[in-house]
Amino acid sequence: MPIKLYRPVTKGRRFSSVQDFSDITRDEPEKSLISTRKEHAGRSGGKISVRHQGGGHKRFLRDVDFIRHHFDVPARIDSVEYDPNRGGRIGLIVYRDGLKSYILLPDGMKVGDTVISSQTEADIAPGNRLPLEKIPVGTPVHAVELTPGKGAQLGRAAGTRIEFNAIEGAWAILKLPSGETRRVPKICMATIGTVSNPDWHLVRWGKAGRMRHRGIRPTVRGKAMNPVDHPHGGGEGKHPIGMKYAKTKWGKHALGVKTRKAQSSSNRHILVRRRGNTL
Repeated sequence: MPIKLYRPVTKGRRFSSVQDFSDITRDEPEKSLISTRKEHAGRSGGKISVRHQGGGHKRFLRDVDFIRHHFDVPARIDSVEYDPNRGGRIGLIVYRDGLKSYILLPDGMKVGDTVISSQTEADIAPGNRLPLEKIPVGTPVHAVELTPGKGAQLGRAAGTRIEFNAIEGAWAILKLPSGETRRVPKICMATIGTVSNPDWHLVRWGKAGRMRHRGIRPTVRGKAMNPVDHPHGGGEGKHPIGMKYAKTKWGKHALGVKTRKAQSSSNRHILVRRRGNTL
């Protein structure tokens, strides 16, 4: 997907870019595969639990099939569609028996291509879904399960690909885009290829209005607030935070503080941390 630039006739347009959308083949979603999205504006029980959220354009949820348990039935890509809830494209597939479903569209696939999900054997081609033990080592994959049968949890963002490095006993060794190397059961399902729309991260939003359209509200610096509102607040004019380390709005350490539980049950499956530190 190319990125489109405009002649800067306004200040907001000067530093912004948009998606080209030339790969989209259908404007309206499949009505049987959408549901309403309840807006919470970052609130739980009336209190703000996640700041800087609220508003934004109304949108429907697309029922994307992350499990794909309709095994050994070929499906044809009927349309390529835009999903306002994610960066990658989604594809409407129609199985040979007439069932319709949405999937994460792999990069390079187009209308008319065929995909299949199988637990035994299938071609090693983009869009096909197989257990990791049936996929050759070195093949880029996405939409990987962490728990067999639970559905895709890893590698779902636009342009994401996971490196399939090895099989050791009952485990498959994967290197994630973050740099983390971890193991998952080799019977977990994965889709071959890279998630579509790899240029998504190149879009420059340009102005606050486009962020509000996405449902993202403004972020105010702590030291621009009053002391009653933030530990960094107060003082005359522009000033430093006045403490040895940064704090959150609630007085806890910020910037570089580890938040992962030391005794997390998944620690034993992580071989290399995101920053390259071995366990």
